[in-house]
Amino acid sequence: MGLQSVEQKIAEELGVREGQVKAAVTLLDEGSTVPFIARYRKEVTGMLDDAQLRTLEERLRYLRELTERRAAVLESIRNQGKLTEALEAQVLAADTKSRLEDIYLPFKQKRRTKAQIAREAGLEPLADGLFNDPNTEPLAAAAVFVDAEKGVADAQAALDGARSILVERFAEDADLIGELREKMWGQGRLASKVRAGKDVDGAKFSDYFEFSEPFTKMPSHRILAMFRGEKEDILDITIEAEEPSDEPQVGPSDYEVRIAHKFGIAAKGRPGDKWLTDTVRWAWRTKILLHLGIDLRMRLRQSAEDEAVRVFASNLRDLLLAAPAGTRATMGLDPGFRTGVKVAVVDATGKVVATEVIYPHQPQNQWDRSLAVLGKLAAEHKVDLISIGNGTASRETDKLAIDLIKALPDLKLTKTIVSEAGASVYSASAFASAELPDMDVSLRGAVSIARRLQDPLAELVKIDPKSIGVGQYQHDLSEVSLSRSLDAVVEDCVNAVGVDVNTASAPLLTRVSGITTGLAENIVGHRDEHGPFRSRTALKEVARLGPKAFEQCAGFLRIPGGDDPLDSSSVHPEAYPVVRRIMTAIGTDLPGLIGNSRALQTVKPDQFVDDKFGLPTVTDILAELEKPGRDPRPAFKTATFAEGVDKIGDLKPGMRLEGVVTNVAAFGAFIDVGVHQDGLAHVSALSKNFVKDPREVVKPGDIVKVKVLEVDTVRKRISLTLRLDDEPGAAQPRTGGGQSGGGRPQQGGQRKPQGQGRGAGSRSSAAPAPTGSLADALRKAGFGK
Repeated sequence: MGLQSVEQKIAEELGVREGQVKAAVTLLDEGSTVPFIARYRKEVTGMLDDAQLRTLEERLRYLRELTERRAAVLESIRNQGKLTEALEAQVLAADTKSRLEDIYLPFKQKRRTKAQIAREAGLEPLADGLFNDPNTEPLAAAAVFVDAEKGVADAQAALDGARSILVERFAEDADLIGELREKMWGQGRLASKVRAGKDVDGAKFSDYFEFSEPFTKMPSHRILAMFRGEKEDILDITIEAEEPSDEPQVGPSDYEVRIAHKFGIAAKGRPGDKWLTDTVRWAWRTKILLHLGIDLRMRLRQSAEDEAVRVFASNLRDLLLAAPAGTRATMGLDPGFRTGVKVAVVDATGKVVATEVIYPHQPQNQWDRSLAVLGKLAAEHKVDLISIGNGTASRETDKLAIDLIKALPDLKLTKTIVSEAGASVYSASAFASAELPDMDVSLRGAVSIARRLQDPLAELVKIDPKSIGVGQYQHDLSEVSLSRSLDAVVEDCVNAVGVDVNTASAPLLTRVSGITTGLAENIVGHRDEHGPFRSRTALKEVARLGPKAFEQCAGFLRIPGGDDPLDSSSVHPEAYPVVRRIMTAIGTDLPGLIGNSRALQTVKPDQFVDDKFGLPTVTDILAELEKPGRDPRPAFKTATFAEGVDKIGDLKPGMRLEGVVTNVAAFGAFIDVGVHQDGLAHVSALSKNFVKDPREVVKPGDIVKVKVLEVDTVRKRISLTLRLDDEPGAAQPRTGGGQSGGGRPQQGGQRKPQGQGRGAGSRSSAAPAPTGSLADALRKAGFGK
């Protein structure tokens, strides 16, 4: 397959014109990034968006690898002197790697097989004779080929050798193997059972101690769970070619029938028919089934990995594009029991102004003293927000924050729980050491928790995406495919939002289109030495930032308050002349143009189209001028929890509440309604319409209105619905095995999602009630003097 056909195939898959694909491929090959192409080369690609371009990029990589492999296969067969025109046509027509390998299998160098030994013994004519003429009596025909010197001791040995030749021939027929593989994929099952004596050690895999499910119905997490159970020597996994039956099989299987039909073998009472049908059965059971079993295990794992990577990428995108609280003084609380709650206060710019460690929980139980310390810090540094990590002791620390807010109403504090995924990784990283060199490692996590509320994107890019831990079975996934996918998500998110070049860290700059790690460090170094950049043009003074890098990055870098107001917008410098022409046409200066919706709405975009800038770019420019520097992320807001509803016992069926989505699983959404225990809105309760993927309706961080359907205070289960006209008391569906992670669901299916704090909702470890006057404790700590 040449490059032309690669582009044509991608165009067919994407449902776009071949010319669009060609243009995109050329740009990618020239070093352009997907964000740059999607944003600034719309005319060139015919408006391909970032999702199409990511798919195109992945398929281009796959098909080019296929082309390279195809060339190697042709060369190998040619060197063997076995390449015919028909075979070459087959190889050139192979459109998948598996199909190509099926064709190449008979020609692949391998260890000496029984079939090869039989051929060397001169038994191929016997195999051909029996195959071509079923009227031949096998034992009589085989007697002629007995030759002790060649290792053929008797007629039966000759027949065994002939059978080996035919078995290999059947098993290496590319068309047949492809057909049987697809049939087995559609009808087969993955089965597992516990290994002897592993019942106790492997309790977490108990769902799979006696399990079987069709390949096509298995969700990703279940496949990965079973393979992990096998890897840990808990489970034995088998591939079943078809659904098991209580009735014993009579006669050949469907697969054997297809093999026999393919080669014209049939039981018609002729002398050689039984030997040939036995050969078919032998080929299926000893060779083809084994081969397809290996193939389908790989296919299952690949499909599971692809879905797991997709889920991971979706979760990561939600975290990165969460609403930023912005430039507000924030207190970060990294919860803990024995080791205490680590506290860090950062000012509006993210600069650390105070740190502390408090011990409000067991075993120290210094509740009042902890409140006093927090109150003093909040007042001294004019704290506006409290950011609480969602790990161990999160709910108990949330209660501490509630008491602080109630005790000090004049401060008007707002609290929220954030994902602390990856905070510990950041704390021990080289970048954290350079950024916070004199700070104890344990306190750096609290700094990260505070900053990720101010700007989650800017903070989370400091962490390897794989370490953020929002995926399922991520350690079982392909390192290359996971990294490639997650890096693409980070790149897309960073460039969609844009980056202030005068405040961005090196890790954040590295994610900007066209900026390498070395170049990011050069930008920061230039900024430190010469002061803030006053214009985008000044970026050209940075060492090693050449014309290509400037083209790729300039539109995504922002310079608020610089010499040119356009430098704080997403308008690319190359398009500034278009803006000047629009200014002239309207008869105003730049300050009079930017944000002037009335004037901009009178502009007809087609009047400013020229050879370089088409209608899509002009339209984008006008939209940006109307709302310059707009952030695609949602506005920051927190849920308003109902007063007097502080614990699960306060909930009553029928209550309507506001809550925040904390996690989304395949079976529904977990929602915090302010009672220290997330409720579950089952996927069937998210919308009046059918919902296949809960993410179609909600994502983490969303503020939603819910109704309480059922409350089980003993088991701490809360059933919620987003369908506010639902009546309490209706039977709620169980999650079954659908939750991410593949573990055994608890009764009712409300299993704690990954990332929720251990101890969340467990009141046994809650802080004790204050033993003295809170006001007295605050005064003793110096607060309010």
